[in-house]
Amino acid sequence: MAAGLKIAVIGGGSSYTPEIVEGFIRNYEQMPIRELWFVDIEEGKHKLEIVGNLAKRMVKESGLPIEVHLTLDRRQAIAGADFVTTQMRVGLLAARKQDEHIPIMHGVIGQETTGPGGMLKALRTVPVILDICRDIEELAPNAWMLNFTNPAGIVTEAVAKHSKVKSVGLCNSPINFQKFLAAEYGVSEKDVLAEFVGINHLHWVTSAIVNGEEKMPELLDGGKSYTAKNVPTFGWDADFIRSLGAIPTYYLKYFYMTDTMLADMKASLEKDGTRADVVSRVEQELFELYKDENLAEKPKQLEQRGGAYYSEAAVNLMTSIYNDRHDIQTLNVSNGNIYDFLPADASIEINCVVTGQGPIPLVPQKVPSHVKGLMHAVKVYEQLTIEAAITGDRGIALQALVHHPLVPSVTVAKQLLDEMLEANKKYLPTFFKPEAVL
Repeated sequence: MAAGLKIAVIGGGSSYTPEIVEGFIRNYEQMPIRELWFVDIEEGKHKLEIVGNLAKRMVKESGLPIEVHLTLDRRQAIAGADFVTTQMRVGLLAARKQDEHIPIMHGVIGQETTGPGGMLKALRTVPVILDICRDIEELAPNAWMLNFTNPAGIVTEAVAKHSKVKSVGLCNSPINFQKFLAAEYGVSEKDVLAEFVGINHLHWVTSAIVNGEEKMPELLDGGKSYTAKNVPTFGWDADFIRSLGAIPTYYLKYFYMTDTMLADMKASLEKDGTRADVVSRVEQELFELYKDENLAEKPKQLEQRGGAYYSEAAVNLMTSIYNDRHDIQTLNVSNGNIYDFLPADASIEINCVVTGQGPIPLVPQKVPSHVKGLMHAVKVYEQLTIEAAITGDRGIALQALVHHPLVPSVTVAKQLLDEMLEANKKYLPTFFKPEAVL
């Protein structure tokens, strides 16, 4: 890699951008950036200019020699890059709103990365991500692509299967747990280590080491859990958690507490809307703040957005790869032979040693036998979804939905598929190919 790095941020108009800029500034001594390119699409131009100008003010305030570029030309941004990060939303928040609203109206969990909503987000996203990968293969063949575009596990697996790009997937849930664990015991994050078993948005913490001591038994007895802004804070059943022997990610509430979560979603939809509606209001407030020409730092209000620490995780990963640190981070990588009940090319979320050549997954100490079935079922859905996204085959898409544990029947799956594909027609050309003319 060059002494002065070029980094391209795809989806630079995101409200998360100030956080990643803050991370680049804080880590400049360990990772000197020469050029920072923020790229977006025409529909996101207005946001790109607002958040990009804030980024320029933040860099100017820091006094660092980083050039900040704003562009709608993705290829220009990617050319010669050392790292490419993706933080985009195909269809913008309007598509997320559909992903959440439509399933709820059919009595199914409506969430942007889990269940039918996550499937439609993947169908929109995978073809675009693979198109970006083709640009990287041509214009920056040595670059690392760090993906925290959701659903991160599906997107990361699609890239690994269908491109030559060096890629790693990221999620904020593991780093959130690390922070929770450190705060719980009043220690530095460097003094804690959690072991994660599972796949993206479907993982369990099976070990929690604090200053070299295993704390999992007392965490389980105390009913401790962690959550995020985008998931309701209903507590777990204490007996269930103790017998599970692990702390589930908050996304597992959609599987273990389906009736409670669905009831809350229905009530929210009728009252104030779903999380997509809330995020839309929060983003409007954030971008009003970002417009302030006197603002030259990440505003505290960004933490209300949800997805906190995504950017911190991305900067940590870049810094570790650049410096060959050999530290441990929780990442989305290919399974290999870690889990013998999943395919080798399946994307899993697991602790890895991060080297200059990329992450090396660590074999977990234990995998509870009672979580394997759910992992396998959701992975089958994910792999079918990737195939459907690439082929535009409605039959494969139907099989993906039917075999998702949160979809109750073939009848409901067919209704959801027809309605959600039609609602996303603009973004799914492979599913709406013109009839051949005889």
